[in-house]
Amino acid sequence: MKLAFNKILKEEIPQILPLIQQLMGNTFSDEILHRRFEEMFSQNYECFGIFFEQKLVGVFGMWFMTRHYAGRSCEPDHIYILEEYRSKGLGKKLFEFIYAYAAEKGCETSELNSYVSNYRSHKFYLNEGYEIKGYHFLKKL
Repeated sequence: MKLAFNKILKEEIPQILPLIQQLMGNTFSDEILHRRFEEMFSQNYECFGIFFEQKLVGVFGMWFMTRHYAGRSCEPDHIYILEEYRSKGLGKKLFEFIYAYAAEKGCETSELNSYVSNYRSHKFYLNEGYEIKGYHFLKKL
């Protein structure tokens, strides 16, 4: 299996927008998403493409922070793999990469959010050893 996780650079944001749009159900325009990703790149954020046989089949990001309750932590974010590439072991390989990469950056823990209705991801994350610790709240200002 020719699988690679390649860092996406700021100037490559347009390459990942179609996948982000699929993940989010085209909730925001490309312009808004592009602007938000540009700002994210200026923070403690890194973006990666998931390439299978040199074809972009997924995307994910990682946030790095220190939490008082968890120490140095990595938060995988907006993980998306095209439907036709799911259930083929890519997720398992992806998280092996995430854990190794986070450990290289001195992380002690990994935490993430998952949409309430995304039951398949819940099962996957629980099988990966994640524990449900709370709820994620969002308020528009």
